[in-house]
Amino acid sequence: MPQTAPKTVMVLAAGLGKRMRPLTDTMPKPLVAIAGRTLLDRGLDMLAAAGVEKAVVNVHYLGGQIVAHVRTRAAPAVAISDESDRLLDSAGGIVRALPMLGPEPFLILNADTFWIDRDGSDLERLALAWDGARMDILLMLARTDNATGHSGGTDFLIGPDGRLARAAGASDGLIYAGVGILHPRIFAGAKAEPHSLNLYFDRAIAAGRLYGHVMRGHWVTVGTPEAIPAAEAAVLRFSGS
Repeated sequence: MPQTAPKTVMVLAAGLGKRMRPLTDTMPKPLVAIAGRTLLDRGLDMLAAAGVEKAVVNVHYLGGQIVAHVRTRAAPAVAISDESDRLLDSAGGIVRALPMLGPEPFLILNADTFWIDRDGSDLERLALAWDGARMDILLMLARTDNATGHSGGTDFLIGPDGRLARAAGASDGLIYAGVGILHPRIFAGAKAEPHSLNLYFDRAIAAGRLYGHVMRGHWVTVGTPEAIPAAEAAVLRFSGS
């Protein structure tokens, strides 16, 4: 049976944002504004609306700006995982933050992507689909025809039971939307050294415990300054704000 929806999220916000230069010469990428709201705020607002109570945000490049920015927020409550000494990549950053995340399953969210909900909350649907007895990881996925700003290939193929396999760029594959639910047991014995979540995705695939959930909303990613106008147009088209 589905378990209780996670109330805690790890927000991955420590990247260097090199492709967003020159904007990121003076600010971290999560603080780049799309249609008047920062990427980080767009994600945190959706989390708060879905009932998430605590966000652990990791910081590295120009991290002081993010720390100051989140002080202005009322919800969710934000704790900072400081990686200013060393950038730890996606999985290493999570491992360092595990004491703040706790022993229960938690959400992850990339701070440089967002989506516009359609027919209710995709985060709430993701939480309802979570089943810790069968799953180690549950990822939110987007269809290529329901995404703005994505220039790469596809990431996963989804089976009839929701299990995932690597797509290897297959045309009928789906895009990893930068959000998911993880059980902390997958990090048993891991060290807070630089390494990627892809290692854990592949381990879960091998064990038959990586699952996916296809979003209904419109997914937006912003990789370069040139992608901002398309992202803002998507916001106006799909949400009107």
